[in-house]
Amino acid sequence: MRNRSPYRLTPNLFGIGFGTAGLAQVWSTATDTVAAPPWPSYLLWILAAAIWLVTLFAYLRNTIAQGRLRTEMADPTTGPFTALIAIVPMLLGIGLAPHARTAGEAVFAVSLVLTIVLGSWLTSLWIRADLELRQWHPGYFLPTVAGGLIASACSSALGWKTLSHLMFGYGMVCWFVLGSILLLRLFTQPMLPAPLLPTIAIEVAPPVVAGNAWFAINGGKADLGAEILGGYALLMVLVQVCLASTYRRAPFGPGYWAFAFSYAAVFTNGVHWLDAKRVAGQEPLTYLALAIATLAYTLLATRTVLGLARRSFLPRTPAAVTIASPSDEAA
Repeated sequence: MRNRSPYRLTPNLFGIGFGTAGLAQVWSTATDTVAAPPWPSYLLWILAAAIWLVTLFAYLRNTIAQGRLRTEMADPTTGPFTALIAIVPMLLGIGLAPHARTAGEAVFAVSLVLTIVLGSWLTSLWIRADLELRQWHPGYFLPTVAGGLIASACSSALGWKTLSHLMFGYGMVCWFVLGSILLLRLFTQPMLPAPLLPTIAIEVAPPVVAGNAWFAINGGKADLGAEILGGYALLMVLVQVCLASTYRRAPFGPGYWAFAFSYAAVFTNGVHWLDAKRVAGQEPLTYLALAIATLAYTLLATRTVLGLARRSFLPRTPAAVTIASPSDEAA
């Protein structure tokens, strides 16, 4: 008998584990640069793995029970978030590698293959689908841009130099292509529906995730490549600040976790820059960044737990965020 759950579990729920892994990266980077205690990153990696596993079980059970398994990837609104199912374990593999090298490499390698396969399949779907520009949103960065650039940094951390270069090119070219489409959409089309407004936070991720990958490739040097990426990252960070009033219009739900990894990547990039430039007061500034990032994560997690307890966090079946076409509105 099928589970008639009144809730629709969407793949952006994997953003919770993604954001947790992002905070673990901030702490891991601080451990490498200013010898911050390693235990917070260990706890966060374990928590990220647990959240990913629980989310995967609940999500698959819900999609199978509601007969949505075959249509999830093709959904123009939530489909891109399915890539997080494979991307999060790539990060977990890197978190595991210092303690169990072979196991960590295996987790990363399998997840990398799945990430590339999913990214390729989703790209083919977007080519074949009759998508209108207004249906796009920054979540479309996840399968190939985030997947490629994260894979590049992870490959470099494992010492796989050639693979890190290949995946850096993979992610950067996808960023140039998709970034043009997404900015055109945001500049020229009606504002995103309120539940999707937090996805605009993902716009800050490509330059900082690329910057983190570049620091991993070049050994932490503030060279020309890092400076170019840093310049665009600065613009996108300031844009995020200016969008604060817009974000307040979004109802609280799974979409809010789009902020978590994106902003964690900003803090990770900042910690790298403090180390690369040997900034005076590097250690206290790094701990300040850790405090802000950890506090923000704690507030988001606390509000999520309260939302789950009050049964207001998850969307109800069959409600889903959709971006209507002009013909639909006319009808």
